[in-house]
Amino acid sequence: MERSIVHLDLDTFFVSCERLVNSGLNGIPLIIGGGDRGVVSSCSYEARTFGVRSAMPMKMALRLCPQAKVVKGDMELYSKMSHTVTEVIEESAPVMEKASIDEFYLDLTGMDKFFGAYKWTNELGAKIEKETGLPISYALSTNKTVSKIGTGESKPHGHREIPSFGVQSFLNPLSIRKMPMVGNATFQLFSRVGIRTIGTLSEMPMEVLQQMIGKNGVDLWKKANGIDETPVIPYSERKSISKERTFSSDTMDIVEVKSLISGMAEQLAHQLRQEKWLTSTVAIKIRYSNFDTESKQCRVGYTSSDHTLARVALELFDKIYTRRMRLRLVGLRFTDLVHGSYQMNLFEDNAELINLYQAMDNIKNRFGKDAVGRAVGFNFSR
Repeated sequence: MERSIVHLDLDTFFVSCERLVNSGLNGIPLIIGGGDRGVVSSCSYEARTFGVRSAMPMKMALRLCPQAKVVKGDMELYSKMSHTVTEVIEESAPVMEKASIDEFYLDLTGMDKFFGAYKWTNELGAKIEKETGLPISYALSTNKTVSKIGTGESKPHGHREIPSFGVQSFLNPLSIRKMPMVGNATFQLFSRVGIRTIGTLSEMPMEVLQQMIGKNGVDLWKKANGIDETPVIPYSERKSISKERTFSSDTMDIVEVKSLISGMAEQLAHQLRQEKWLTSTVAIKIRYSNFDTESKQCRVGYTSSDHTLARVALELFDKIYTRRMRLRLVGLRFTDLVHGSYQMNLFEDNAELINLYQAMDNIKNRFGKDAVGRAVGFNFSR
């Protein structure tokens, strides 16, 4: 049976959320991000016409568009709106994958037996906009790659259907930059040998691409030819990652316990980034020497930043540890995970801090997770 895969993407999500609560921001160049030393987290289409882009240093963005309005951003608002959209989709969609805070895949395979999958998708898109007020773009095709590219070509606030017989004619004239797996380095490499469009890429011998970039060359060739069997993975907010430590002897050394929690937060945040997850819930658990166990959790804006998560975890510990009694166990858990690219809390982090995280991750990946870490948690958590 031919698959029917939908990709939905909320248009300039952070910007749209801000405009929902402040209509005075409509129609003007708007930048969401940190201070002068920070980076652009998101920007409106009005700002993009001046060359402003996500992840650009804020100073450069303001040089390009000095008249832009800068908003620090509200991750709690964005997380809340993301959950609302998720609930609207879950009510209707048979199979949904939440790919990031503002991006979704649906598998509607077989739905055409009863009613048109594209008609159903249009009705869902209208429902999302009506119930949330957020603009959305989407595309329906035979697989994830084509539908995602179709959504990108439909923005802003557009939609399209790409049937199987029209996939190659749709893909061929597009730049290879439109393909999800093609970064700047790959684009430059292909450009040097004359491969600039998906059509040209699709005509290259698979073996040549494999020699150029390894096994990714095979995947790129398949996707350039409209082949992608990647399944839509059903979304579940029950996914979590956690760490626990039972002390060799019960302790009241709160300095040691807090160092342990900080180290746990750093290790789990690194795992989040490596597996491309963001978390929106932090939970702490303690067990006293008499085996009484208590736990507490709180929502945070989607993040994978250790210093943000460690701060929240320590705040929860201060609230939950209320007895002058020795502790037997402490645990930390991150739940309500969504897939996302390497995304920090850009409203708190400056460019130097983001570069520091990337450098530390590279060292851990090369030399092991214990090769480098924050001094506050290094001794007790490893």
